[in-house]
Parts: sequence; structure tokens; C-alpha cells
Amino acid sequence: MSGAVEARIAELGLILPEVVPPLAAYQPAVRSGSYVYTSGQLPMVKGSLPVTGKVGAEVSAEQAKELAATCALNALAAVKSVTGDLDLIARVVKVVGFVASAPDFTGQPGVINGTSELLGEILGDKGVHARSAVGVAVLPLDAPVEVEIQVELVPGA
Repeated sequence: MSGAVEARIAELGLILPEVVPPLAAYQPAVRSGSYVYTSGQLPMVKGSLPVTGKVGAEVSAEQAKELAATCALNALAAVKSVTGDLDLIARVVKVVGFVASAPDFTGQPGVINGTSELLGEILGDKGVHARSAVGVAVLPLDAPVEVEIQVELVPGA
């Protein structure tokens, strides 16, 4: 099933990927009442990371911002895996982004803008959210960035 949200993704020249299978003992997304919470989504593309390393060292901030946008698409795929339809999203409530950072890198907010900006492009006002952008020493598989989102669904969904 695809609707207006997936049509918008296609208009942007993007493809909603298949949900990334879990790397450990968890689900990619869980629904609780009218909310869907995703697990942390890595910037996987067709089953692998396009780049690894620390942002501000092996990975540029601009590359990491693009990877954060990939995380957003993977998060939307996870949401769809439990709702069946992205048009059921009433709004994105919260984004939490983790950036594997070189010791002197302080541009985490700019990196996670990759997620925030893409959600805005896809969902418009429904994509406006609260957010945290956190620098960390290392992420799974040496990923440069990881993102989780929380969305509220339309009433009755």
C-alpha cells in the first residue's frame, strides 16, 4: 500500500527501503497505543553501511548529514512495518540522533539536521519535532550516525 507520503518520497527522487532487519534481540519498531517508537536506525543501504568511522575524522560532517537522512528513510520504513501505511502519521513527535564523534567534533546538531530536514521535506508540518543530537564514542558496526524517531498516529488508526 502506498499513499501520499510515499508519493512525496518518490517525488523527492528517493525510495522507501525495506525495513532493516534487527542486528540483535529487538524489533525495528513497536506500536503502543497511538504512538510508534523505532529502534535506532543505522544508515544501512541494501544491507550494508556505505561508510564507517567517526564524524570529524574519517567521515565529514556533510557525509554524516546525508547518512542521517538515510537513517530517516530507514526509520520511516520501520514505522510502515507496524502501521502498513505512512499516511497514518499525524506527526513526528521526537527525533533522537547519535553521532559517533571524533573527540573535538561538536557539530552533532548539523549532522542530525539531515534527519530533521528530510522529515520536513517528506511530511511538511507533520515532520516538525522535538529533538536531541548526542555525540557518542562509537556506534554499532562503526556506523557514523544512528537515529530513532517517535511518531503519533492519526486518531482511530
